[in-house]
Amino acid sequence: MTSFRVTINQTIVTEVAADAPTSLLETIEAAGIEARFHCRNGFCGACRTRLISGNVHYTTEPLAYVRTGDILPCVCRPSTNIEIEHE
Repeated sequence: MTSFRVTINQTIVTEVAADAPTSLLETIEAAGIEARFHCRNGFCGACRTRLISGNVHYTTEPLAYVRTGDILPCVCRPSTNIEIEHE
């Protein structure tokens, strides 16, 4: 089974199965990191996170504005190994 490495804030690394049904936000939380969020549906943008490297795909097109270089973890999953900077 294919999996992707998720590096969070240069230290926390976790593996995510390519076909995992969980969002990146749920992966961040499972790694023990407290995450900002409100809607979990891509509407509010509260979970906005900086994507340092790699690619994600959106399971639902976000309605909140997403700046270049940022992602909304509540509605995306890794599609390659990724590194994120999460506050």
